[in-house]
Amino acid sequence: MKQWFIDQSVVHPKRSIILSILLTILMGTGIKYFVVEDDFMKLLPQDVQSMITWNNLRDEFGSTDLMFVAFGHSGGDALNPESLATLWDVTQAMAEVEDVDEVISLANMDRMDGDEGFLEVSSLQPAREVSDSEISSIRDYLDDNSKIRARSLSRNGDYFNIMIRPVVNGRNDVIVQGLQKVAAENLISYDVHWGGQSYLTGSLPLMIRTDVMALMRVGLIGMLLILLLSFRNIPAVGIVLVTILLSLVFMVGFHGWMYHLTGSDAFLFSILNTSMPIILLTIANSYGVHIITKFFRKMRLTQDVKGSVAASLDSLILPVFLAALTTIAAFLSMIFAPLESLLGYGISISVGIVWAWLLTTIFLPSLLVVKKWKPDSVAVSKASGFESFVVAFGDQVIKRPKMILGAAIVVVLIGAYGIFQLNIEVNMKHFFKPENPIRQSLEFMDDEMTGTMDLQLLINADLKSPEVLNKIESIQTFMESHPSVTLSISIADVIKLMHRMINDNDPAFETIPDTREKVNNLFTLYSMSGDPDDFSSLVDYDYRKGLATSMMRAISTREIVQLVDEIEVFLSQNDYEDLDITITGMLVVFRDLVSLILKSSFISIFASIIVIALIAAYFFKHWIWGAMAIIPLSSAVILNFGLMGIFGIDLNHVTALLSAIIIGVGVDFAIHYISQFRVHLRREGLTPSISHATMQDVGYPVMLDAASNMAFGSLLFSEFIPMIHMGGLMIFAMISTSVGTLTLLAVSLELSKHYLAKVEAVKIIED
Repeated sequence: MKQWFIDQSVVHPKRSIILSILLTILMGTGIKYFVVEDDFMKLLPQDVQSMITWNNLRDEFGSTDLMFVAFGHSGGDALNPESLATLWDVTQAMAEVEDVDEVISLANMDRMDGDEGFLEVSSLQPAREVSDSEISSIRDYLDDNSKIRARSLSRNGDYFNIMIRPVVNGRNDVIVQGLQKVAAENLISYDVHWGGQSYLTGSLPLMIRTDVMALMRVGLIGMLLILLLSFRNIPAVGIVLVTILLSLVFMVGFHGWMYHLTGSDAFLFSILNTSMPIILLTIANSYGVHIITKFFRKMRLTQDVKGSVAASLDSLILPVFLAALTTIAAFLSMIFAPLESLLGYGISISVGIVWAWLLTTIFLPSLLVVKKWKPDSVAVSKASGFESFVVAFGDQVIKRPKMILGAAIVVVLIGAYGIFQLNIEVNMKHFFKPENPIRQSLEFMDDEMTGTMDLQLLINADLKSPEVLNKIESIQTFMESHPSVTLSISIADVIKLMHRMINDNDPAFETIPDTREKVNNLFTLYSMSGDPDDFSSLVDYDYRKGLATSMMRAISTREIVQLVDEIEVFLSQNDYEDLDITITGMLVVFRDLVSLILKSSFISIFASIIVIALIAAYFFKHWIWGAMAIIPLSSAVILNFGLMGIFGIDLNHVTALLSAIIIGVGVDFAIHYISQFRVHLRREGLTPSISHATMQDVGYPVMLDAASNMAFGSLLFSEFIPMIHMGGLMIFAMISTSVGTLTLLAVSLELSKHYLAKVEAVKIIED
């Protein structure tokens, strides 16, 4: 098999080049079926209990996850004729936006007034153009009804608040684009702020993908410059670049074909797939770097192009194959992830890796053969300064194996301590830098409005029973005592307001009536001039199921967990057995989602490390090699997650993907080092210089591979904090896996070389 690969490049190079390009183009035609999905809600697992509950709630009451738009002038008075007319226009225009179910603002709210024991329901803002007396009436009504005022106006009365309810299963990205268009056409002279979890889920994916794709181009340029400085040869860099680009085209085309053929949402390209191109770039680059550096070393000795290509492939086909196989095993471990899109991620990037491997072992060597190389060129004839530095560094490591091993163990133990400090965070406000306009808008909504988060209590009980309604009121009082909760709304608030109004607007009657008949009479009175469907977002048709919603300022995931725990304790310690209450909402879904990702990440880590060890043990024919292969990998995983804990980098649905990335990219280094060490051991036996020889062969390509891939630290310049963290962690992953290979693994092999020599001697006899 090895000879077949060599023949394709050395004997049939032009045929191999043409076939590689044609097959890439054929698969690349799937790009026309490539679908970008910005609807974050499609990414959420539908079989999680909190998601099932939330979906049932939305089916019953409509979408509870609102978007918010605030506009006005700081320090002004929003209740003026011009602003109210604008509010009227904007409310109507936003109601026409695709996938918007309902728009709620002062412009379309109803008011309740008492009239000699009867309820009169009318529009709070009667028309687009309002008189001074009508504005005064609106002001008085809001002053008398603090909860309605809090939902409609800012704390200082200078901004309107518009609430947008999406249709169930509507596309938040479509809604956001439509709302922003309305705002651009009508609110150009106003200060505008946006908020709500659904707003963020609708706007964030496109922003992150646009940002990351721009930075990826910067990273690619940086990678090519590093390769150029190291190879000192433009054609060599061009060969690596062409191989990378063909791998990307193949992977993207496959992703498109899979979506076209299966129709599965797993093959939609979403926010979670953003890192796929970067990862494949680093992997394809890694394979190419090892082949070309080995080729230049052979050319330096023989000055025979075909012979150097054949010798390079003979030495590297097995380690490159094992690197690809173990990397694929790492990414296929994403089958344990709770998100369907991560399954598609793992499959598509695995196919991309297979193609990158084939291109590296057939297409790239064929290009090396057809290219006319000058034996006296600097790239061929002389080692670069970087290569000389790496060799000198390796020599110093090998001279002090015990000291290096002890230092490495201490560093890993520090990392292990940091893992226990990890914090899970899903508050999307923390995705943005403090100076980012979106974060400033969210903070404005928290400071001046009722906040942009919400939590729902789904209540199953007789919602016309005074006892039940009083209990709901007590629960709301408890909720509002929490410092982050700004407002709580339920059918109990409506009943109290109706009771007050039919009693001449006397605040003393803002209570729950003492009998079920009186409660029922209030709804009868309301139906005479109002629409009973006005309460559909609070209670079902039979008044057997209701919703209590608490509006909140942004809080951390840890605080969400604490709040939910406090509510559960409060409910268990009080007499609420007759109320079947479920705590639900987007916050609970996100909390459970990240917990699932965390759990699946660690399952994936252990599963992929075990599989990698087994693969290495099988192909290297002894368990000791499998154990050695995962030493730098395991250390790098511990260090990366440990540093996240030590430096306060939050674990969320973006950074949780880092485990598969570290394993997928970092496993290559160990495989190459072990493979070359084993080759020297089998060919030359146990010599004092075996580790030095291995370091000279492998050290430079490993460090060049890591250095060039660190160019994707360009993510450090992202507008989004999780991407900045991922950029920094990718840099550290490259450093930890490469340096770990050339230190921890190298000294482990050096200290174990006598045992390893016996193992290989036995295997040679058996073979």
